[in-house]
Amino acid sequence: MDSPDKAALSASLESGPVRLEPFAQHHLEPLRTACSQDQEIWEIYPVNLLGDGFDEAMERFHQTESWVRFAVIDARSDRVVGMSNYINPDPWGVVEIGGTYIAPSVRGGPFNRTKKKLMIEHAFACGFHKIEWRVDTRNKRSMAAVLKLGAKEEGVLRQNRVTWTGYRRDTALFGMLRDEWAG
Repeated sequence: MDSPDKAALSASLESGPVRLEPFAQHHLEPLRTACSQDQEIWEIYPVNLLGDGFDEAMERFHQTESWVRFAVIDARSDRVVGMSNYINPDPWGVVEIGGTYIAPSVRGGPFNRTKKKLMIEHAFACGFHKIEWRVDTRNKRSMAAVLKLGAKEEGVLRQNRVTWTGYRRDTALFGMLRDEWAG
C-alpha cells in the first residue's frame, strides 16, 4: 500500500461556483469581511475570528504546520466567503477536514455540498483512506451536515477542548472510509 501524498493536498480545486485556493496573504482581509457576516456563530467555535480575535487566531493558524489551508471562493463573484482545512494528514492515511467557516450566503445549499465534495474526493485521490470531522456538540447544523455526507458518528470526546470563551466543549467525532463515500 502506498503512503498518502500530503503535499498533493495543497492544490487549487474548482467545481461550479466553488473554488478552493491554497490560503495566501491576499486572502486575509476578504476572509475577515466574510467572518464578520455571522456575529453569533463564533460563540460555538473554538477560536474567535471577529475583531481583534481575527488577527490572533490567524497568526496561530499560520504557525501550525500540520494544516493545509484553503480560502473558499465564490467563483461567481470571485469573492472570499470562508476557509477550510485539511488537518493533521498522517502517513497512515487519515486526515481531518475542519477549521471551516463559510458565510451565511453560501451555507446549507449546493455551494457547501460542492465544497465538501471537492475536499473529500481530493483527499481520497491523494491516497487517504479515512476522513474525520470533529464538531462541537452544540453545533447541530454542522453535525447534521456531516451525517448527510455519509459519515458515521464514532463517539464524543467529553470536555476535550476549551474554546476562546472558556467553555469546555464536548466534541463529536465523525469518520468516513473511502468505500463509504457515495459522492
